[in-house]
Amino acid sequence: MNNGSVIELENVSKDYRRGSETVHALRDVSLAVTPGEYVAVVGHSGSGKTTLMNIMGCLDRPSRGRVILDGQEVHEKTEAGLTRLRRSAIGFVFQQFFLIPTLSVLENVSLPSLFVGKPSNGRAGELLEMVGLGNRLHHLPNQLSGGEMQRVAIARSLINAPPILLADEPTGNLDSRNADMIMKIFEQLNQEGVTVVVVTHNQDIVKRCRRKVHIEDGRIET
Repeated sequence: MNNGSVIELENVSKDYRRGSETVHALRDVSLAVTPGEYVAVVGHSGSGKTTLMNIMGCLDRPSRGRVILDGQEVHEKTEAGLTRLRRSAIGFVFQQFFLIPTLSVLENVSLPSLFVGKPSNGRAGELLEMVGLGNRLHHLPNQLSGGEMQRVAIARSLINAPPILLADEPTGNLDSRNADMIMKIFEQLNQEGVTVVVVTHNQDIVKRCRRKVHIEDGRIET
């Protein structure tokens, strides 16, 4: 495994109980992502790609195996320690935008900085300018289009300057024009040094990534 990796999975498996059945969501997966990579994780529905993303992002713990994120062993972390690691190392973008409806665009983007004790409306405004929403700072989420809400979510994911961006079907609810706009933002971020991992079934997105990881039945296909 490459010691220069920002994300390392070594022989990772994840099992779930569903009634009397055991579901093997991941099976002995090993994967390394190095700084500055732009990776697409692809696979059919139920293949394990979202589980893989959740393990990579420390939203879930593996049943077996090692996960090393930004040089830190995940299994050694308490839940509080994992939360701190996620906040400092990872920005998350999901298919659902998860914006707080009663907060303005600026407040939504600033929110994660409050959790780390470094409130930053100034940086939030800069990020919203970057994603083309500098004129919508004081709008509420319900006053935005789907593409605009996803751009707010991207700006929010970057507020703590994480070195890694994990995106799970980030264009799944968007039309082709807005999807293209989101991918251009990801490409710009990657060019600026952010490591980007995108879970997607959209082949247009896959073609724009520099590396493809294919997962099927919980295993990485080589």
